[in-house]
Amino acid sequence: MSKNVPDYHDADLVIKLYDLRREPVMRASRDAMNAKFWPRTAEDLLAVTQPDHPLNAAFRQVSSYWEMVYGMARHGIAHAEYLVENNAEGLLLFAKVAPFLDRLRQERLPMAFQHAEWAAKETDVGRQRFETFRKRIEAQLAGR
Repeated sequence: MSKNVPDYHDADLVIKLYDLRREPVMRASRDAMNAKFWPRTAEDLLAVTQPDHPLNAAFRQVSSYWEMVYGMARHGIAHAEYLVENNAEGLLLFAKVAPFLDRLRQERLPMAFQHAEWAAKETDVGRQRFETFRKRIEAQLAGR
């Protein structure tokens, strides 16, 4: 059951999620994925899923973290719009993988990014942020 308005518990959860993002290994993983991971092809995405890829650990940590976060909204544990509004960074990673998502799911990870995809498509804030990130990524890749 989805909440109509955010409450104290939603705010408390968002603050706890923020604190988890500040943990040193998580911060390093987020920095790596945000700055160094720019897949241009499905092969680039599939490569990062291999255990010997230098960004594999960061990819697994960051993608699973955001899946957990968006799953809380999808399953009504937290107010979806409020949670996504305050935790949109995961949609940056989703926007990077979205063009290649079908292939990733077919070849490696059938359930990959299901909650991030939901957040990007089923929440107003998610749709807006996803589109903003998509355009930034497009510009970034065009400049490389």
